Amino acid sequence: MADEDTGEYHTAESGASATFPMQCGNIKKGGYVCIKGRPCKVVEYTTSKTGKHGHAKAHIIAIDIFTSKKLEELCPTTHNLDVPNVQRTEYPVVDIDHDGFVTMMDPNNEEKNDVKVPAGDVGARMQKDFDDGKELIVSVIKAMGEEAIVACKEAGN
Repeated sequence: MADEDTGEYHTAESGASATFPMQCGNIKKGGYVCIKGRPCKVVEYTTSKTGKHGHAKAHIIAIDIFTSKKLEELCPTTHNLDVPNVQRTEYPVVDIDHDGFVTMMDPNNEEKNDVKVPAGDVGARMQKDFDDGKELIVSVIKAMGEEAIVACKEAGN
């Protein structure tokens, strides 16, 4: 929409929410959940019987998808928890600069270079394969405004 006085155009995002609510009793192992404001993957889910105060409780153990930290949540199964909208996208690697940022090509043939080489085995193998001249494809996971490379494979495999 244009500003009447200056003629400037203002843009906004699509309006898609970073999270959506889900009843705690519907969360499953292998799914995603927000614990302490962080997007996590559920690794263990157990429920207890209804007690003296009438609510069955769910005990959720999850791993932060970006930091790999273990987090726990205990809540009544009838209450809502936020679930992150998680997107996984594959990009071909164009370059890895000396600061550790990966230049990738998006589906519109535009360069994307705002994600760093991950720490650990994935990043070490990715850097070695790139230095050896192999064509690579990386999987980037995006949730709640954060992005990280979670996997790497050789193109054509």
